Amino acid sequence: MLTNILKKFFVKIIKALGFEIIDQNQFKSPTLNKELNEQLSNINKSIVLPLGEVKLNRKISDLLIIFRTNSNIEIWDQNKKRIFEANKIEYVKRSLNSLINAIDNLNKNYSSIKINLVIVDDKSKKENLDKIINILDKTNINYELINHDNSEHKKIIKEQESVDTFSNLSSLLKSFEVGKNKGKDLIYFIEDDYLHFRSSLEEMIGTYERISSQLDKELVICPADYPYLYMNNEKTNLLVGSKRHWRTINKSLCSFMTSKKILEKYWNNFYQNCLDRHDPFEKYLNQIYESEVCISPVKSLSIHMTNINSSYGLSPFIDYKRLWDENEQMPN
Repeated sequence: MLTNILKKFFVKIIKALGFEIIDQNQFKSPTLNKELNEQLSNINKSIVLPLGEVKLNRKISDLLIIFRTNSNIEIWDQNKKRIFEANKIEYVKRSLNSLINAIDNLNKNYSSIKINLVIVDDKSKKENLDKIINILDKTNINYELINHDNSEHKKIIKEQESVDTFSNLSSLLKSFEVGKNKGKDLIYFIEDDYLHFRSSLEEMIGTYERISSQLDKELVICPADYPYLYMNNEKTNLLVGSKRHWRTINKSLCSFMTSKKILEKYWNNFYQNCLDRHDPFEKYLNQIYESEVCISPVKSLSIHMTNINSSYGLSPFIDYKRLWDENEQMPN
């Protein structure tokens, strides 16, 4: 009995000092009152066994999600069909369903973060736009729909060989402008053909807080583990995130999460990237990663639903069919 009293007293002292106890014999933490296979992190520290804890100095307070849609174009700049060969609106709907599911999970695990969703739509047909609105209206998400008119950038963006390319550049610039004007902390720019795992946003936020606190730097986080990252045998660094490994990368596509500080600091890069079609398309975005840390998850947290042979699409070691089927309907 005396031993138990002393143990409880010791646990209280350790906890008061801000430390944690790991009991490997009982496979639990008496200070956290959790089994070791449970989520051990909290709002003040990120804990990953056996690496210990990282004090979270970079806390996320606000997340603006900018979902860029165009349900009219089946697949931009290609004649190939996407995996499962459905109509584009089906990818938009399932991507939105998966994003809503991820937002719901984020709310449950990070209730203090304010989340806003902005849809930047590029002239979708009314019947398709109604389907998007119908999905959103069944949620409790605070959202805004912007019916983008790309003529507002007619004097800014260089004339392109195709209307679709100009439209893509314009909607991208509009998304960046919305992020700059409405963003407060983190901003997630995401396109309409990405299927998210339920844990994706939770892990991206948790990883941002952990690695940003470690490095004392703002980050750029990609949601997908793209095939092209493995084709040039480039050197990389592996980092430990909240629940999985992440790798440093030096190029991205146009879907990523970053901070308003990064957006403002490199606004000229974001702006220049949209003024013309470059080779690569993300030329000025990639220049940012020469000075800033950009990372992607291993394994992927989101799947870019392109053609199965695309180097910019399907991530390896993922059950694509299961993720596709799970997001056919909006989550309950």
